[in-house]
Amino acid sequence: MRIATYNVEWFHTLFDDAGGLLHDDGWSARRDVTRAMQIDALVRVFQALDADAVLVVEAPDCSRGRDGVAALTGFAAHAGLRARAVCMGFENETQQEIMLLYDPDVITARHDPTALGVPLFNTEFRIDLDIDATEDVVRFSKPPLEVALSTPIGDLRLIGAHVKSKAPHGARDEAHAMRLAIANRRKQLAQCIWLRRRIEAHLAEGTPMIVAGDLNDGPGLDEYEALFGRSGLEIVLGSEAESALRLYDPHAARALQSRVSAAPTTARFLLRHEGRYLQALLDYVMVSPDLRARAERWHIWHPFDDPACWGDPALRDALLTASDHFPVSLDLT
Repeated sequence: MRIATYNVEWFHTLFDDAGGLLHDDGWSARRDVTRAMQIDALVRVFQALDADAVLVVEAPDCSRGRDGVAALTGFAAHAGLRARAVCMGFENETQQEIMLLYDPDVITARHDPTALGVPLFNTEFRIDLDIDATEDVVRFSKPPLEVALSTPIGDLRLIGAHVKSKAPHGARDEAHAMRLAIANRRKQLAQCIWLRRRIEAHLAEGTPMIVAGDLNDGPGLDEYEALFGRSGLEIVLGSEAESALRLYDPHAARALQSRVSAAPTTARFLLRHEGRYLQALLDYVMVSPDLRARAERWHIWHPFDDPACWGDPALRDALLTASDHFPVSLDLT
């Protein structure tokens, strides 16, 4: 069984308000890419993935009367995917939903935000972030998706997340950028703590678990990490928890093992002011210890780093055209 996560940049711009595909020569929101080019590239990538379930991060939106579920269902039909059913959780007010696209002949999936003694992701989480004896109120702009899965290898729990970006968007100057970056990191860490508490509550019940998505974090990604002692990635993994409550992703483990050696990457962003690309490890498929024993292979579908992707020019070009993130898949026996 193959589970994947894929952050599709500006996916919502490829559909009209009724969820129909805009397969035309109009520009997509990606630089120098038409809507038809991006749609065709996404079709090629999703077909190559051939996953039983794909967590689609930045899925088509359901805001302002738009139907993101219809849009994603229509895309799956257009691409001829066997993963053609959609599971969606709490709607949000951004243009980026979190949805699970899955094969209904293999898997059943339902949104299942169970009561665990930890606030649901569409509510509020209170925590003192700066040791001032005053609780801060934390919210998710994109509430994580909690799914109960019935699969050929048994019942699983999946949480799909898109944690807040730490980038100081909208900064007026260097000082403002620093304040924004620190504030954004505090919010990102708080969201990771909230996520971790619900993960631990699920793990305590003994259900095999997958946590996937875009954490907007990895070790050493910015100079402010040292201020907080650890990364959001380490918090979600439960690096300091007992072994039965830890999650595992080999790419995360490799990056955390040594922060000076080359680490895997799942995203590639153009830094226009520097005239170069920045690569980062942001996307993960983490598993509980019982699923780690069933894991055959984790695979980052990187057009340059993976020999199979590099050796298939059509797939390589499609990966570069489709999004600024690359899919991550996990094969389970």
